[in-house]
Amino acid sequence: MPIAPAPTPWGFPHHATWDPDDDLVALGADLEPGTLITAYAGGLFPMPVTMDGDEHLGWFSPVERGVLPVDGMHVSRSLRRSARDFEIRIDTAFDEVVAQCGSPDRPDGWITAEFARAYGRLHRLGWAHSVETWRDGRLVGGLYGVSIGGLFAGESMFHRERDASKVALLGLVDLLRDHHAEHRVLDVQWQTPHLASLGVVRRPRAEYLESLEHALGIPLPPPLQVDD
Repeated sequence: MPIAPAPTPWGFPHHATWDPDDDLVALGADLEPGTLITAYAGGLFPMPVTMDGDEHLGWFSPVERGVLPVDGMHVSRSLRRSARDFEIRIDTAFDEVVAQCGSPDRPDGWITAEFARAYGRLHRLGWAHSVETWRDGRLVGGLYGVSIGGLFAGESMFHRERDASKVALLGLVDLLRDHHAEHRVLDVQWQTPHLASLGVVRRPRAEYLESLEHALGIPLPPPLQVDD
């Protein structure tokens, strides 16, 4: 099981007080493991925010949350064929996956060195995981996210070869398909046109928070469980 981090000294506002029209819920706090786990369990995730020329740590809960139903991924025949060409691995190159997701060459990048270190700490405590696609001994794609019980909160993904990130997502969906699958939550933050083409749907914030409450009591999938 994951190692419990030190409790966070920060308190996040109760969801009843959140602005119903704003994805941004709070500013400040830190990226310590206890803070991150508390935030994700409460339906929040962090991203940098620039206001009046200054950068702040923002905490978001989208009014319309992007969620991929575990049984709802759109898998084309060509993607199924592509999947045969890759090897799926779990947690063998976490730091490299995060580094590739945070590459300065990517447009609209937000994964700073501070964020990379924070999720690296979560990974070593057993709370953050990578799903990787490999070909001929080379890492060619992958994704990473935070897993708490039945929640997998996807953070980012990358590819060096065609379909490599999609196959990583397919690999994640496959490992979440167990007898708890109906109640697992695969969170992708926001729906984009690309993610919508893969089956991601929008869930109203209240509906997401309700499903999250149920998901947190579900055990981790065996591939994401770590030894004490």
